[in-house]
Amino acid sequence: MTDTTQPHQELKDYFGEQIAATYDDPTSEMFQQATVDATAEVLAGLADGGKALEFAVGTGRIALPLSARGVPVHGIDLSRAMVARLREKPGGEEIGVEFGDFATTRVPGGEAAFRLVYLVFNTIGNLTTQVAQVACFANAAHHLEPGGRFVIEVVVPELRKLPPGQDTILFQQGPAVWGYDVYDTATQAMSSNYLTLDGPHSRFRSIPFRYVWPAELDLMARLAGLRLTHRWSDWNREPFTAESGKHVSVWEKGSR
Repeated sequence: MTDTTQPHQELKDYFGEQIAATYDDPTSEMFQQATVDATAEVLAGLADGGKALEFAVGTGRIALPLSARGVPVHGIDLSRAMVARLREKPGGEEIGVEFGDFATTRVPGGEAAFRLVYLVFNTIGNLTTQVAQVACFANAAHHLEPGGRFVIEVVVPELRKLPPGQDTILFQQGPAVWGYDVYDTATQAMSSNYLTLDGPHSRFRSIPFRYVWPAELDLMARLAGLRLTHRWSDWNREPFTAESGKHVSVWEKGSR
């Protein structure tokens, strides 16, 4: 069993200048206007007139449209290259950002100051140990006011797709780019791996993650004094079922 009392190790920044330069891909589903609008609408409703804090604010994909809906947004991020892209966009200078690991970095004066804390698009998996993921929930609870909500969007681990005796799932295959995930079912460690074929400029990139189950997240929430109030399969609030590929979960901080 993982010892959750061990110190949390700081995150490594995998989103440097090379990634930041091409991160905002208009052809990607996550940047489609319908996806962004649905996400921002749900979060604006959950903020309920209060302030919001985004863990891993990045280039502002969600922070900016949420701010445009009248929600004061602050962010935490490790990558200065990603935040530089945020600053270049209209309204980007209005988003306050603290640099650091979102599992432990505190916003000055931010204790119990936010109605909403949110972490989207599988980013909880960037914390590669259970210790770090538990710390993330504690950090969210620190920043939330009583009755505030913590929201996570993350995929359901795709272990059912693993062929018997295998540890790899191919998720992208094309003439120029191959992508595959590698799973360690003993430790819940995984990596997403990308091979880009471009003659002498071909490159390989691997990013480590830790996959996590919904019930495990619920226990982390309870350790932080949060309770589950909603779990949907997407930002349109469709019911979460055994066939759902991801979930959007909402936990609420107690009123005392």
